Amino acid sequence: MLGYAVVRGGFGLLAVRRVCLLSRYSHSAPQSECRSIKKVMVANRGEIAIRVFRACTELGIRTVAVYSEQDTGQMHRQKADEAYLIGKGLPPVAAYLHIPDIIKVAKDNNVDAIHPGYGFLSERADFAQACSDAGVMFVGPNPETVRKMGDKVEARSIAITAGVPVVPGTDSPISSLQEAQAFAQTYGFPIIFKAAYGGGGRGMRVVREYEELEENYQRAYSEALTAFGNGALFVEKFIEKPRHIEVQILGDKYGNVIHLYERDCSIQRRHQKVVEIAPAFQLDPHLRDRLHADAVTLAKQVGYENAGTVEFLVDKHGKHYFIEVNSRLQVEHTVTEEITESRFFCDGYDSDSDIWTNRPEI
Repeated sequence: MLGYAVVRGGFGLLAVRRVCLLSRYSHSAPQSECRSIKKVMVANRGEIAIRVFRACTELGIRTVAVYSEQDTGQMHRQKADEAYLIGKGLPPVAAYLHIPDIIKVAKDNNVDAIHPGYGFLSERADFAQACSDAGVMFVGPNPETVRKMGDKVEARSIAITAGVPVVPGTDSPISSLQEAQAFAQTYGFPIIFKAAYGGGGRGMRVVREYEELEENYQRAYSEALTAFGNGALFVEKFIEKPRHIEVQILGDKYGNVIHLYERDCSIQRRHQKVVEIAPAFQLDPHLRDRLHADAVTLAKQVGYENAGTVEFLVDKHGKHYFIEVNSRLQVEHTVTEEITESRFFCDGYDSDSDIWTNRPEI
């Protein structure tokens, strides 16, 4: 994905203090306010693992990589201080989804915290809970928040409760083709199938006429099952040619939530983001403010901690609709780093820091 940061005016320096690595945004079993972190594992591979390792090295924290049998020669294994095989005998993707092996490696090697990166287990509530149960810090939201935000139907319900506008859609995952047919008869075409327990364009199919309904239902279900281990789908009215705007949020354990502005990710191919622009180009200032406010309101509604992204669609009339929350770090977080001079990995955010009250103008 290409990332373009469009900077307007000066952007001032965020005042932050390096404290325990993202400790304010980590969840685990009861612990002291600032738990010392000496060793971090990244339950991921490739670029994101290397990026976290680099940040940890800068902070003097020892790093641990995990790798599948097929990734023996990959760079992320070489960049870590320690590296351990997981998922022996499993296909490469399945290896990185094998929670018991990851937790065992963490406990056997005195890992203090696990960073999930993005993809794989990053939005799995059962993984966040497994870390907590093992006494290992999960660098991300608490398990209950991950569960709520990972379930798009529940996230939609929470948005409605918070007064955030949503696209017309089913109130719960559908379990049959007949339910999809009933929805289409009520709202008309086009409609869109979406995976209830995952994102990234997988399990997403647009249906424009009745004859396409059954085939796309089956394909969406199969894609969701393969990618997320759960084929549950929900259905929404499809918004034609919308702008796709996402708002970066940060929350602490005391209920404070801020936004770090928005990114326009409307340029996509097959529902995969190709170009990110920040700040969003030619966006009405009042609409921009509403997007920011709704993102913060929704995050506060669930007591959101850590970094996350609230995503919206904006139709041709300038109306915006909540679509989902990514309760993890996103690939495109680097675009926000460029326009705010923040560093999501190296800087420990403190509620007394100016980052909560003196954000830069962009």
